[in-house]
Amino acid sequence: MVLIIQVILYCLLFTGMVKFAVRGGAIDGLYFYPKPVQERAVSIGLTDWDTVGRKRKRFMTLFVAVMLAALLLIIGLWNKVSDFKTAYLQALLFLEIMNWYDGIVIDKIWVGYNKFWILPGTEDLPFVQTWGQMLKKRGILTLIWVLGAAVVAGLVLLIF
Repeated sequence: MVLIIQVILYCLLFTGMVKFAVRGGAIDGLYFYPKPVQERAVSIGLTDWDTVGRKRKRFMTLFVAVMLAALLLIIGLWNKVSDFKTAYLQALLFLEIMNWYDGIVIDKIWVGYNKFWILPGTEDLPFVQTWGQMLKKRGILTLIWVLGAAVVAGLVLLIF
């Protein structure tokens, strides 16, 4: 039961981080969008490439730091895990759920059905991946997180 609550809190943190990224409007998260939407937004003067790159770098650095720190604290401090296998399995659980949560809840549901994400002048462009694209991307990330979980588990044992 505790793991379920922790996973929910982790996903809420993920959602909060995305909301933070677009606190000034969807244009602040242009780096989340497909390349054609980015190109159109820049070409019609909604922003410029330097701004997009700077915002992406700032957000992704903060995002990775916060999500990794939260995961390390949950597994190492809250759950007091002290063996690699348990740390690995917990990290894998959190990372895989985050992966699919991002694809289904954030991308397909929140972004796909909320007018907030539609940028003026880009209404004719698809800005949400198809189910096939999303499943392919999440499948690839599923394999990546198998390795990423080992890194997290190693850090848990190193730090705690």
